[in-house]
Amino acid sequence: MKICIITGSSGLIGSESVGFFADKFDKIIGVDNNMRQVFFGENASTEWNTRKLINDVPNFEHHAIDIRNIEELEKLFSKHKSDIKLIVHTAAQPSHDWAAREPLTDFTVNANGTLNMLEMTRLHAPEATFIFTSTNKVYGDTPNYLPLVELDKRWEIDESHSYFKDGIDETMSIDQTKHSLFGASKVAADVLVQEYGKYFGMNTGVFRGGCLTGPNHSGTQLHGFLSYLMKCAITGDKYTVFGYQGKQVRDNIHSWDLVNMFWHFYQNPRQGEVYNAGGGRHSNCSMSEAIEMCEKITGKPMNYEYSETNRIGDHIWWISDVSKFKTHYPDWTWKYNINDILTQIFEATTNKQ
Repeated sequence: MKICIITGSSGLIGSESVGFFADKFDKIIGVDNNMRQVFFGENASTEWNTRKLINDVPNFEHHAIDIRNIEELEKLFSKHKSDIKLIVHTAAQPSHDWAAREPLTDFTVNANGTLNMLEMTRLHAPEATFIFTSTNKVYGDTPNYLPLVELDKRWEIDESHSYFKDGIDETMSIDQTKHSLFGASKVAADVLVQEYGKYFGMNTGVFRGGCLTGPNHSGTQLHGFLSYLMKCAITGDKYTVFGYQGKQVRDNIHSWDLVNMFWHFYQNPRQGEVYNAGGGRHSNCSMSEAIEMCEKITGKPMNYEYSETNRIGDHIWWISDVSKFKTHYPDWTWKYNINDILTQIFEATTNKQ
């Protein structure tokens, strides 16, 4: 039997992974205890997605396990052992601001939880491929010291810089920078995944995401930028833009495109490899541009306000260079761009109401 274990299976990337891999494995085991509701409140609950997966995916098996509970993980892994062929680890505390409120919870979920998953894999399914959704926040605020230029609607990097063509690559240092506590806990997990690959010879891949997004996102103010923005555009709720004149730039990758990267990696895995994973020059926008796109798609003006206070450690400009992944896996490319993503989020959010 071929089994795929997916943590955070009711979240954005987790649920996309369940749907994507359902016809490629005999059984999909989802691990998700709806911590997103604990982090961000009832509006962020992923229970709706859990029910949908149970109803829609015949070979899906749901387990409400906390990844900090190694005894429960031990039971799961020891039951299936070498039948486990792929682990997609997406479960996390994903917010800068929330991490500062409860650093111990943030670190135990992001770092200790990842260590638990790696160790269970090493002990019970060492031949399996382990995929980790890291974040571009492991680079801290180093990108903010690049030669940035303020344009009419966005910040941009100087055209003479090597990052201008394709974006920021994996050679940027993750050291000596302000990460936020969330970024620090993800650095710990990121390095652990690399180390299990390089030290123990396991097939592990780290994917440092830009803005991961898509129609299944339970977006909130503290996490899920495009999803929450579109939600406010539809409902008329006030949206707050934090700092940088609203010109901060993010690249945005559709959850399907990211999971397709996982699929390519699984078919020809490497040990302790690291990839930047985002929309690159193909799919990106500034906050100001995103508001304009939302207004165009919804047909009504956004209700938003501007705060001069930027979030600590937030990036002014981020474009992911995915050239390394494309070199290793030349058959992969993006399917969706920023307009596709926002339109899908609009349709999904409207249908839920």
